[in-house]
Amino acid sequence: MTTTAVHHHVLVVGGGSAGISVAARLRRRGVADVGLLEPSEAHYYQPLWTLAGGGRAPVAQSRRTQASVMPQGVAWTKDRAEHIDPDAKVVSTAGGTKVSYDYLVVCPGLQLDWGTVPGMAEAIRSPHASTNYLYDLAPKTWEQIRALRKGTAIFTMPSGPIKCAGAPQKIAYLAADYWREQGVLDDIRVVMVLPTPGMFGVKVFSDELERVARKFGIEVRFNSELVEVDPAGRQAVIADNKAGTKESLTYDLMHTVPPQSAPDWLKATDLADPANPAGYVQVDKHTLQHTRYGEVFALGDAGSTPNSKTGAAIRKQAPVVVDNLMSAMAGEPLDARYGGYASCPLTTSRHTMLLAEFDYSMTPAPTFPLIDATKERRDMWYLKRYGLPAMYWNLMLKGLA
Repeated sequence: MTTTAVHHHVLVVGGGSAGISVAARLRRRGVADVGLLEPSEAHYYQPLWTLAGGGRAPVAQSRRTQASVMPQGVAWTKDRAEHIDPDAKVVSTAGGTKVSYDYLVVCPGLQLDWGTVPGMAEAIRSPHASTNYLYDLAPKTWEQIRALRKGTAIFTMPSGPIKCAGAPQKIAYLAADYWREQGVLDDIRVVMVLPTPGMFGVKVFSDELERVARKFGIEVRFNSELVEVDPAGRQAVIADNKAGTKESLTYDLMHTVPPQSAPDWLKATDLADPANPAGYVQVDKHTLQHTRYGEVFALGDAGSTPNSKTGAAIRKQAPVVVDNLMSAMAGEPLDARYGGYASCPLTTSRHTMLLAEFDYSMTPAPTFPLIDATKERRDMWYLKRYGLPAMYWNLMLKGLA
């Protein structure tokens, strides 16, 4: 393999919502030499996958070409990062390129760790299980929901941080509401498996979600998680971590979500937090600057900030990263601050949504103070289905929101 060398004043690793947003903002601020490392040909608006899995949106609307969202003037290297040497200020790629940098923004997203739960990877490709965390399987989720008329449906969530932590619940509500409309909900046992002691980390939203779950008759298993699957026998082994017990449930439909962590290659770098086995990039939770390497910043799902891993969080992190990066270049103090804002638009039925917005203090941080966002609302559904995707494609990815 021939090794080639490239240099960029600012290198962005990852071309998802975080990387594209930051690159666009840097170009708007006049930074001439911005490189972006991303292997994918396609770019996805992943929040739409839940709606696709619930039969409320075409999955194809979530996909555009990566070239179509790449900011003008950004040098796109269509390759995958394999290692970062922050002392040498060099990123090595799978294709053999060594990309050196003056400043680095790390945002490669999370990896889905299917192999950590025995049988899970095989289960999602079997006839009775699926996941909305993969583009090609979200439509399968809807096919299974539509076909089920009786039996047991299980919806699982893993322990540890995951992207869009509300997604494992959203699909359960969408499915239950569909079965209610079809008049078959009473014939279906709906089991939701949550690793947490409550429905949500903010009490006012947790209370509303408890009400929603009761309305649909959903059996919620708290402090529990899926630890093994037998796809052939349709057996899901659920561990109650508080009681220290396990139970095997037979399922007719299962929507499952894998444990998630930083990419393996990133875990092996000196940028990872040595105290966290998940391998997130160790940054100051307010400035988003690396705690040991001043020329390195990180945002999005692979950062160590203790907020929910959502696109809404990225929308608030991107301007902070760019402001502080510009300050670092100028040798000035880093004054921009990220307060931990995250938003989880929770679909609570096929026509309603609960917009949970909060920050590091884990108290509500509403964008629309005149609207009671602590309750499920029909107007919020239209925001989820149409408003947020439009803002994503037309404003956020262009560095305008």
